[in-house]
Amino acid sequence: MDNSDNQFDDIRPLNDNEVPEAIAQLIADEKFKRAAEQIVKPYTWEQFTSLLSTCNSQYDFQRKIVYPIMNRLIEKTTKEMNGYGWENVKENEGNLFISNHRDIVLDAAFFNMLLFDKNQNTTEIAIGDNLLIYPWIEKLVRINKSFIVKRGVSVRQMLIVSKHLSDYIHDCIRNRNQSIWLAQREGRAKDSDDRTQTSLLKMLTLHDSSDPLNTIKQLNIIPLSISYEFDPCDFLKAKEYQLKRDNPEHKKSQADDIENMYTGMVGYKGRVHFRLGECINPVISDIPSETGRNEMLDKVAEIIDRAIFRNYSFFPLNYIAYDLMTGSQMFASEYSNEEKQNFINYINSQVEKIDIPNKDVEFLRSKMIEMYGNTVKNHLNSK
Repeated sequence: MDNSDNQFDDIRPLNDNEVPEAIAQLIADEKFKRAAEQIVKPYTWEQFTSLLSTCNSQYDFQRKIVYPIMNRLIEKTTKEMNGYGWENVKENEGNLFISNHRDIVLDAAFFNMLLFDKNQNTTEIAIGDNLLIYPWIEKLVRINKSFIVKRGVSVRQMLIVSKHLSDYIHDCIRNRNQSIWLAQREGRAKDSDDRTQTSLLKMLTLHDSSDPLNTIKQLNIIPLSISYEFDPCDFLKAKEYQLKRDNPEHKKSQADDIENMYTGMVGYKGRVHFRLGECINPVISDIPSETGRNEMLDKVAEIIDRAIFRNYSFFPLNYIAYDLMTGSQMFASEYSNEEKQNFINYINSQVEKIDIPNKDVEFLRSKMIEMYGNTVKNHLNSK
């Protein structure tokens, strides 16, 4: 992709002609070397940088670097990874894939791996500037088809920044048929109670505020449901819940973000499923044209959420967690006593990893159980 229009230079991925220089800068960056050396094994640093130097485009980088590294990660940390609903994606049409958000790095990376395996064009990925902790991270993600969502701006600047982002997303999908992956909310839903933020949908309509419903339809939104059997960051999310409960002013540090990214990447995930729903355009076309903007956005959010809820994959531990949450035996036929005990042991072992003042073991256990049970709860409520 070479986009000669410099209107979006501040947020867009790198053009192909910019890739070699960015790669040379990465190779010279000691912080990048320290971070990458562990990930690129069994390559030596010399072997890795030699291969990296041969990349002259986004596609080269994804084919030669990202794909093999992600394949090794999948082999080590998953039992299976499958995608479903490909019939809902039309050839030569840009889509906005809006998904629930579990893992900072892997939600979009895994989805692009599945697209790569289907010989389909990979998506551009929205990434918040709060995660661009080091200059090398920004270079790396922009080579890998990521565009920047600016979050650290004043309230006064936010409307300008949001309109700029909306224009960019519409340009990708409508003018370049370049699909985009976008999380349904800022940050992960730490309790797996997945809800699309209407503020996100409002941003998408800023491209043409005079006709918000049609502006949404032009993006060909396809809801995407992501299901991880195990969430390696579950104990970190539970830890953050207690820290925020005990101190409402608590905010994650950069070190916390790095720990979450690393733990999510290298931790065991079991089975991982991605399921594509149908494009929401036929359904949202039924929203009356006289509906007010805020009410319309609420309805669109509900439509996306219901599609995500209905398309989750469930594993025995999700049913176990739901029954533990509700004190019921509703799904007792879906798991054995041994599987139930194994899940309880797993939760206890994850809680043991948490080291914080005034550790509230029961609270931490209950939050972790919710993470695995809320998907079933929302699925039931979506029927």
